[in-house]
Formats: sequence, structure tokens, C-alpha cells
Amino acid sequence: MSAVQTYRYLGSSALGQGGLALQTSGGPTPNPRFFTGFLTTPQAAAVGLLAVAEVARTRYHRPVSPASLDPVVTGSRDRLRFESFSGCCGVYARLDTLPAGIDGDVVEHGTTNVDVNNPLREALARVGGLDPLHLSVGPDDLTVSTMDGPVVEKKVPLPVRWLRGFAEVQILAAAFEPRAEIPATEAATFLRRLPTTSDRSVLWAVPAGKSLRLTSRPVPGAVCLAGASRLTALRGMLRFAQTLRVYGPTVAAGSAPVPSTWELDTGALRLSLTLSPEPYRGFSGEGAALTALAGDDVVDDANLVTAVLSWDPTIDVDRLASDTGIDPARVRAALAQLGTAGRVGNDVSEAAYFHRVMPYDAGRAERDNPRLVGARALLDTGAVELDGTTATIRSGDQVYRARQLPDGNLTCTCPWWAKHRGQRGPCRHALATRMLTVERAEERV
Repeated sequence: MSAVQTYRYLGSSALGQGGLALQTSGGPTPNPRFFTGFLTTPQAAAVGLLAVAEVARTRYHRPVSPASLDPVVTGSRDRLRFESFSGCCGVYARLDTLPAGIDGDVVEHGTTNVDVNNPLREALARVGGLDPLHLSVGPDDLTVSTMDGPVVEKKVPLPVRWLRGFAEVQILAAAFEPRAEIPATEAATFLRRLPTTSDRSVLWAVPAGKSLRLTSRPVPGAVCLAGASRLTALRGMLRFAQTLRVYGPTVAAGSAPVPSTWELDTGALRLSLTLSPEPYRGFSGEGAALTALAGDDVVDDANLVTAVLSWDPTIDVDRLASDTGIDPARVRAALAQLGTAGRVGNDVSEAAYFHRVMPYDAGRAERDNPRLVGARALLDTGAVELDGTTATIRSGDQVYRARQLPDGNLTCTCPWWAKHRGQRGPCRHALATRMLTVERAEERV
């Protein structure tokens, strides 16, 4: 299923003697220039852009022909971010061009898709170490015309899975912490020992001196490495990197597979890959965003936060709390809600959110999430009966029981919960129970 958006490009992206021209679309004015200037590390930047584009064209689970999806570029004050998901939605790639990596001005702030076509990929691959690379996001001169004029109209199908993937990744990444940092030489040895062909194994990486060692079982401090071959896109950047940093949530012995982020830092650029908990799992189905989508009060808070968001490279939660008059916890919940529409992302390196605007209907993620739609349908038909910390849910001919645990999570007797044990978010019965519990609590206030 795709959300088809119409974009207008003046032409194909190209790399010529004048520099790299990435054609953009959308924005506050037709075909704006988000940035114009030089990239200070041209060869590394070219490799990073190719890596992000390659992830967008790859299906790591059940590989098929290239997906041909356009990466997303965001300009925000002093940096550019290029993002993509793999065709299977199980790998999220991002290249951050940091202040040290650009020599120019971000003259417009915004987000758009970038046309990275075959000729451009071939040209980027030919960039040498001494070749200057000038980046212009949008044309230098804008000519507005009709559909019969020089403007090329291009319809780009953006899968709903991408929207749900962006929503899930930013919530999952908010719980990540730095787990390891190793020098580039050790990183090269570690990454080159990993398989390059598709695999379904789930391993765990444990810090070991200046390197990492792999184990088949989780231990405290370990980072999940599901489908190690999915890190292949990092290899081209190894020769430019200074360090490899690894991020993930807290795990213990016996933990289930979890997502992780693997980031190469050159000083001027950061190339990161975030992997889903298992090779066959796409981020779009993880369910981490369901609680944020289910809230009612958080929508009003999200509207307040939207009004004061700016295109800062990172979002200051305390400043937003001061500007909006709501406490930091509610600001974070509002940011999670905004993330479900692609309006914010999360940068694990800086442990902060960042602002972007995706070309999606703000309510699309909620309307297209089958578990949330199912939960609202159960509430609308009065199928949920609360009894203290338990609930009875009638769904068709079946009756299920949901129970609240001491930590606030809910269990359910349905097949979904029995299969996933809460690892992929709440089932529709637990979600409906939580929504009704909150509604009743608000009525008592």
C-alpha cells in the first residue's frame, strides 16, 4: 500500500563540472534551495550518499529486484540529513552531514525526497579524493511553469510502511544508550569478518577491550546484531571513519532480540544503520508507536509543540517545555506523537530529537494501523468491560482477558500476545483496554 505524492522536479539529479545538483520537490515555495555550497570531505560524502541510496534499493529479507525508492533529505540550520529505509523496512540508514562537513549556508529549512538515479550513482562512485564536490539541494535558478513547460512532474509512491517505520524508529531509538566505541582500525577488522550474504541469525556484540566480540546469547551490556550481513552498507565508509559507535537498549541474560544502531563517524559525517530486532521483521510492524497514537490529550500537546518547533539541529525538550508551559514528560509524549507523522526523528549520537516534515497526511499512520483501528472498533461497539486491573473483551465469537501487570504493561489471552509476548507492542485488545482505562480515569478527575 502506498501514499502517492506528486512532486515536481526541474530535471534529474546530476553530477557535472559545476558540482552535485540534487533535485528537490515540495517545501514552502516551489523547488526551494535548502543548501548550496561545498562538501568539505567530498569522497567520503559521495560514499555516504551512495550507502543511503543503496539501502533504499535493497531488500535484505527475501531479496528481490531493487526497490527504487528515493531517500529523504532534511536541511536544518547547520547540517543536512539523508535518510532511507530498506525495501523490507528492516534497516534504517541515515547520513548526517555535520557543520564541519559543509562549506555553505542552509538557506531554506525543510524536508523533501531526493532523486538519486542511476547516472548520479555512477557519477558519485567516480568522485576522487581531490575532486571538489559542490552540493545544491534544489536548482540555482527557479523557473515556474505549467505542466506543459520545463518542469518535470514526477509521482513518487511512498509506502505507508515508510511512515510507520519513521514513527517506530524514533520511539525505539529514544531508549538507546551508547554501548561501545571502538577505533576505525578495529571496526574494519570486526565488520569485514561478518558475513556478506543474507542470514537470519541473531548474535550479540559485547565490548572486549578496543574491539567487539560476538556471542550467541545476550548478557548485560551487549548489543543485538540481528542479520549481521545487513551492516554491509557501512563498509565503504570504513576508510574515512575515525570511530565506530554502537547503541542499543538495556538488555539482560535471556533478553529477546532488540533493535540496535551502528554508526561510523568521520568527524565531518556520521553514517548510521539501525537494524530491526530480527532480519525478517520490518520496523513498520514493531508497535512501539501505538501508545502514542492512542492518546487523546497528547494530540493537544503535540499541536502546542508544533507551533514552537524550529529547524534546530536538535530539539531541546526543556526549552519546549518552557515555551509551551507543559512539563518535559508531556513534551516527550508530544514528540512521540509528532514522530508518527514523520515530523520528528531521533539522533542517538546526540540523544535528542530533530525536526523534519514528511509529505504525509498527519493522521495517516493512525488510520492505517490495523491494531489501532481494531482497538477503536472494539471501544465503539462496547466490547470492553473493565473490572479493576483486568478487562473482558468480546471480539466476534471469542472472549479474551487482558490484565495489567505491576509495571503498567498489559497481558492478553489472545493468540497475538501468546506469539509475541509483548515484544511487538500491544495487541488490539490490550490497546483498547488501556484506552478505556485512561478515558475512565479522566472522567473521574
